Amino acid sequence: MVREDRYLPSMRQSRAWTRGDGVAAISSAGVLACLTWAALVVDTGRLSWLFGVLALGVVGADVFGANTEAQHVHISAAVLGTILVIAFFGPAWAFLAAILSELILAIVERRPPVRLALNLFGIGAPVLVAGTVFEALRGSDGSFGFYAALALAAVLLLVLNLLIVAALSSILDGDSFLATVAGASRMLLVSLAINVPLALAAAGLCLQLGIGGTAFAAFTLIAFSYMANLVSTARHRSRQYASLSWGVLSGLLRTLDVRDPRAARHAAAVAAFARDIARAAGCGEQECELVHTAGLLHDIGNFALSDRVAERGRVLSEEDWTAIRRHPELGADLLRDLGLYGPVAEIVRAHHERLDGRGYPDGLTAEQIPELAKMVSVAEVYDTLTAHDTYRTPVSSFEALTELRRVSGSQLDGRYVEILATLLAGSDLTYRHADAADFGRELDLERRLNEAAAH
Repeated sequence: MVREDRYLPSMRQSRAWTRGDGVAAISSAGVLACLTWAALVVDTGRLSWLFGVLALGVVGADVFGANTEAQHVHISAAVLGTILVIAFFGPAWAFLAAILSELILAIVERRPPVRLALNLFGIGAPVLVAGTVFEALRGSDGSFGFYAALALAAVLLLVLNLLIVAALSSILDGDSFLATVAGASRMLLVSLAINVPLALAAAGLCLQLGIGGTAFAAFTLIAFSYMANLVSTARHRSRQYASLSWGVLSGLLRTLDVRDPRAARHAAAVAAFARDIARAAGCGEQECELVHTAGLLHDIGNFALSDRVAERGRVLSEEDWTAIRRHPELGADLLRDLGLYGPVAEIVRAHHERLDGRGYPDGLTAEQIPELAKMVSVAEVYDTLTAHDTYRTPVSSFEALTELRRVSGSQLDGRYVEILATLLAGSDLTYRHADAADFGRELDLERRLNEAAAH
């Protein structure tokens, strides 16, 4: 069921007070009308202790439900339990179960009074309408008419719930009603596709198994909502952790860029070239993303090097070169310490290995070097040769490819050198000399955070 879960922002309270008064008045009047309606149609003769079992399922499902950040709604399996109460105990008792659940949830989450009134009306009225329609159309228990009427009641409940909550929320927040409904329409379709068939199946189970089926249905409601809550919490924490990790990594690279202005641009260029090589080589989307990320982070280990190593024009000592050769290892260790980047760490560690075994830090040979690391190596050497902000005089794309081909088979993998050559042949000067490569664009932090949360 859809609820309004947003709190009134303090900066808008002075402007929203009049709208809040209006919504509170409409909602309160609606709740009073619903209470009167329920009192008029209540049938105490149908009440049994099985109602308590289902009502417990509705309340438990709501309490353990999940709040979504994007839609600002509370999602649970409570609507399924409410439909079952409609089927076996009528609209008045379903209304009681629904508002009782909402009151308990409001206490747990400390909802503002105007939001509580809005939700009570937005949930209670659809339940009564759907229950009354079901009572008018239902056939005998288990008949086709029974299930058809229950399906219609479920659709009415969900649609009316969305429309009422959207209408009152749009007034309260000053938003467009149509935009609010459009934003929630996909969620409504998913809810209909899930809840309507499940409600029919659960009703059939209850009819066939009696108390056992009813208890199982109630337990399932709570368990489903609890699992949804766990997933929602895990995704939120995963996003926070990913945000922290990527924030640290991007911050380190930008710090490197201050020390050495080529660092961020070089990282972006290597990432783009390596991803394009991987795509042209027939790699899947996951591998392309992996090599792109490794390209962005391949020099992250340089952060651990002293400032003097990054100074232009300085004659480096053997000690300096020893430290430089450690940056792939240092970068891989840093990525592993931050978590989530195990495969990326392997590529970063191996991006200065050579096919002939004379690379560093581990002296791997051709068969031992990860294929994606070979792609990053080709991209890294090419950008170093052609970029205008490196420590050496830049050469043309043709001259760089000549050099790459010269070291193919000993330092670089010739297959990926030729793939890069094919890519460059059909590209303009901007692509061939990636002077405008942008680290922020290649990083695309928001997308990475969303993907990390999803996984």
